[in-house]
Amino acid sequence: VQLQASGGGLVQAGGSLRLSCAASPRRTVSNNGMGWFRQAPGQEREFVAAIAWNGVSIYSDTVKGRFTVSRDNAKNTVYLQMNSLRPDDTALYYCAAARSSYGSTSGSSYNYWGKGTQVTVSS
Repeated sequence: VQLQASGGGLVQAGGSLRLSCAASPRRTVSNNGMGWFRQAPGQEREFVAAIAWNGVSIYSDTVKGRFTVSRDNAKNTVYLQMNSLRPDDTALYYCAAARSSYGSTSGSSYNYWGKGTQVTVSS
């Protein structure tokens, strides 16, 4: 499994970004739980959001109501729509494919990780 995250950039506080995670081979996104994590400098990696094979999504409390995870099975791609961005959202964002069909808040539940995409939010 290969995962390629993109869509990061520099945005002002209050702005929006949409991250994409393109997966291969086919059906990775439709068959596996998919997650987004982030890591800020000097901090541990933290869970952001995940989506299960049936579309059920979960979010961390810090992003709930601001971020939305979705997927396009035909494109084998997962998205993270980020609205009302804050400076403390600044981090390297990673997408990951879970061992099972369900999303999880635990990084140990994911066995494939993409390279991150940097999100920087200025105040």
